[in-house]
Amino acid sequence: MLPAAPDEWTLFEAAHLLRRAGFGGSPDEIKAFHALGRRAAVESLLVPGEAVDAFPIPAWANRETAAAEMRERAMEAREMRRDTRDLTPEQADRRRREFRQKQQRLERQRMIEAQGWWFDRMLKTRAPLREKMVLFWHDHFATSFQKVRQPVLLVMQNELFRKNATGSFKELAHEIVKDPAMMLYLDTQSSKKGKPNENFAREVMELFTLGEGNYSEQDIKEAARAFTGYQLNRASGTVVHNKRQWDNGEKTIFGRKDRFDGDGVVDVIFEQSAAAAYVPSKLWEYFVAENPPKEGVEALAKSFKAANFQIEPLLREIFLSKAFYAEAVVHNQIKSPIQYLVQMLKELELQQAPPAYILSAQQQLGQTLFMPPNVAGWDWGKAWINTNTLLSRYNVAGFITKGSQENAPVAKNDDAMMEMDMQMDRKQMRVGNAIKRAEQRWQGPDYEKIAPRPLREDPGKLVDALVFRFFQTPPQGKEREAFIEYARSKKGAIFTNKETGELCHLMLSTPRYQLD
Repeated sequence: MLPAAPDEWTLFEAAHLLRRAGFGGSPDEIKAFHALGRRAAVESLLVPGEAVDAFPIPAWANRETAAAEMRERAMEAREMRRDTRDLTPEQADRRRREFRQKQQRLERQRMIEAQGWWFDRMLKTRAPLREKMVLFWHDHFATSFQKVRQPVLLVMQNELFRKNATGSFKELAHEIVKDPAMMLYLDTQSSKKGKPNENFAREVMELFTLGEGNYSEQDIKEAARAFTGYQLNRASGTVVHNKRQWDNGEKTIFGRKDRFDGDGVVDVIFEQSAAAAYVPSKLWEYFVAENPPKEGVEALAKSFKAANFQIEPLLREIFLSKAFYAEAVVHNQIKSPIQYLVQMLKELELQQAPPAYILSAQQQLGQTLFMPPNVAGWDWGKAWINTNTLLSRYNVAGFITKGSQENAPVAKNDDAMMEMDMQMDRKQMRVGNAIKRAEQRWQGPDYEKIAPRPLREDPGKLVDALVFRFFQTPPQGKEREAFIEYARSKKGAIFTNKETGELCHLMLSTPRYQLD
C-alpha cells in the first residue's frame, strides 16, 4: 500500500483532486467537494450517483437500429449493382462512386455528431472520473475513425469503456480483443489458420497488457495462431469465432502448452507479473506524474493483483495517497487539449460552446476525439505544447472568453456542426465558414455571475477571485500584481464585461494555466 494522506485536507487539495480525477469545476463546486472530506470526496468520484446511461447515445448508434440500417444498405448496394448492369462502364463507375460518396458523407456527419455527444457528456456529467477513465481507455486501446470508418462501432466501443471504466481490467481486455472497432482497426478479422496476424498479437502484449520487453517473439507467433478465426458480422456488429478458420493446434505461450484460443491467450497473459504493473504505471502517469517511482509501481502492482485486476481499488489507493498531493505533483502536469477545453468551460460555468468551434479547436490543439494518431494513442506531456499549439490555445481562450462582444448579428439557426466536412479537400474553407458562424453567435460567459459588479470595484479582490477560479492556488506576488495592474489599466468609469473578458483571457493565456 502507498503511504496515505491524512484525513484533513485543504481547499486546494480538493481542487487538485477534482482536476486530476475529473475536469475541474467552478469555485462553488470545489467548495462543496471540499466539504465532503477527503475520503468521502474520493468515494463520490469512484461510486457516482449518475447512471451509466444518463446520456443516451445517438439514435443511429442503437444496436438494433444500426443492424436494420446495415441490412437496408446491403439491399441498396444489391439494387445499385443490378441497376448498373445495362450502363456503360463510365456510367456504372460514376453511379458506384456516387453511392460510396453518399455513404461516406453520412458516416462523416455521424462521426461529428458522436464527437459532440462525447464532449458534451464530459462537460455536463456528474460522474467526471468515469469519463476521465473512458478517455484513458480510448487512448490505451486506441482506435480511429480514419480507419474504422463506422461511427456506430466506435460509439459501441466507447460505451464498452464506460461500462468497464473502473471495473476489471482483465475482463475489459477479454472484451476489447474481440471488439468490432478494434478488429477493423488492427485487421484481426482477416487473421486465419495458416495466415495469422502477428501484428495484432504484438499490440495486445506490448501496448495493451504487458509492455515492451515482457514477451518473446515466439510468444507473439504462437499467440497470433490462437487469435485466428474471429470474424466480424458487419450487418449486426457482432463477432463470432469461426472454428474452421481457427488454428486449433497446440501452442506454447509463456512456457504453457495448450490449444489456446484468444481468451486463453488473455488468461495466460494475466498470469505474468508484468500484467500487474503495466496499467498501474500508466494510470500513475495519467493521474499523477511522469516517470512513476519504482517502489510506488511495485506497491500498486501488488495491490492490483490482490484485487484481481480491479481498477476501482487501484484508483482509491492513488487518490488517497500522500504522493498524489505532493508539492512536486500539484500544478505540474501539462493539460491535454481535451482537459484544457472541458476544464476551461467548467471554470467559466458554461454548459455549452459552439460544437463546430470545439471540434476545430480539438484539431488545432492536437487531440481530436475518436481520432488518436495511431495504435499507441497520443503522445502526452510536453508533446502537447509547441509554438503552433500554444498560439492555438491563446486564440481558443480568446474566443471562449470574449466571444462576439461587438454584438455581431446572429446567424440563422443552421447546424454548423453538420457543415464540417472532414475530407482534406476544401476542409479549411468549410471549417472557416463554420467557425465564422460560431463567432457571430457566441456571446461568451456570463460575467455578471462570474464577476459581479460590486467585485469589480476593487481590482485586487477581482483578481484574487479569478485567480482562485482559474488556478486554485493562493494569489502570488509579481503575477498577482501584474494582473491587478492590467485590471487597473482597463478600468474606466465602470469595469465592463468586455474588460472582464480581456482579463480572463490574459489569465487563461499564461504558461501557468497550461498546467494542472
